[in-house]
Amino acid sequence: MRLPRSGAGWTIAVFGLLALLLGALGLIWPETQLRLLGFEVPAERAPGDYTGTFLTASSMASFNMGVYYLLAVATEWRPFYRFTVWFRLVTFTVFTIAVLSDVAPDRFFGVAAWEGLGAVATAVGLWWDARRAAAGTSGSIRPDDSAPAPAPDAAR
Repeated sequence: MRLPRSGAGWTIAVFGLLALLLGALGLIWPETQLRLLGFEVPAERAPGDYTGTFLTASSMASFNMGVYYLLAVATEWRPFYRFTVWFRLVTFTVFTIAVLSDVAPDRFFGVAAWEGLGAVATAVGLWWDARRAAAGTSGSIRPDDSAPAPAPDAAR
């Protein structure tokens, strides 16, 4: 896989790689994932406790999301980058409300902060890339970013 070709691409790549790795962690070592998030890990689960099922589903979603983000980086799909800014801010808001309303432990605010800071970092990267493009030092950043860039090995 190629390295990101823009500042915003780097922010998306970092998030995608971490989402993929943390998703894999939750699938392989679910107890470790729960501890990282600040949740209790009882020695035994009560009947009807579907924590493991939910963790498997959310870990698989995180793994898949990491793949999607890395695919967006590989194609420099800038509309996707912009889309993630808004929805990561929504995620920040929802997770923060979950902590403030005692639905999630205080340590879970780290996840909210990660989402919020990631959204801001990507927004700054998009702004910085646009300034570079306007100054004519864009490199591979296209002013018309409505579609993904073709891969260099794509059939012609």
